[in-house]
Amino acid sequence: MVKVNLNDWKQDYQMDEAYKALRTNLQFCGADKKVIAFTSCTPNEGKSNVTAHLAASLAESGKSVLLIDADLRKSVLLGRVEVDGEVRGLTHYLSKQAKLADVICATSQPKFHIIFSGIVPPNPAELLGSRLFKDMVRSVREVYDYVIIDTPPLGRVIDSAVIADACDGVVIVIESGAISYRFVQDVKSQLEKTNCPILGTVLNKVDYTKDTYGKYGKYGKYGKYGKYGSYGEVGE
Repeated sequence: MVKVNLNDWKQDYQMDEAYKALRTNLQFCGADKKVIAFTSCTPNEGKSNVTAHLAASLAESGKSVLLIDADLRKSVLLGRVEVDGEVRGLTHYLSKQAKLADVICATSQPKFHIIFSGIVPPNPAELLGSRLFKDMVRSVREVYDYVIIDTPPLGRVIDSAVIADACDGVVIVIESGAISYRFVQDVKSQLEKTNCPILGTVLNKVDYTKDTYGKYGKYGKYGKYGKYGSYGEVGE
């Protein structure tokens, strides 16, 4: 099994306490909420960072955790860790180029495993909506206490809604002061069309030195961001 080094993931005290609080809130959602998807409105809101560190925090508390990087279009997770060995990811498994056991990576933190995204496929939405993906989710939920899934921003592509249909709950990560209320409502409406309950939101990148809350929502529909790299629009 490939080994992932997480020694550089140490947080300062304030951030560590914030993730512990998020971890506690997630646990209070109920024991039946085991498979949780995380999405956002746009890129660069810190979704992948929040997802990864929450998964690590859950493992630190003694839970067995599997983090699945399901952003098959523009993943960033693999570039943030040290990996010992050749990595095969989710796309290798979903395209039947690898077995499930071959794509699950152990980490330097006990009880914490990761499935990286793998190579960029030509048909990410089709792979994530396949029977094989849903069967995989059913399989790993029997092994782990929590399965945390990092998904693409729903404000650009439909992948997150496809994934959410196989999950017990979904959380929206929102960058403080950067995303309009209307845009968040659009993303929420997309999620409501799935069978997955919205567990809540994470307000990320909060500047505690400034009173920004009164200005929340002053931006336009897409905030200050443009296109998400090679991503298309919702519905593609």
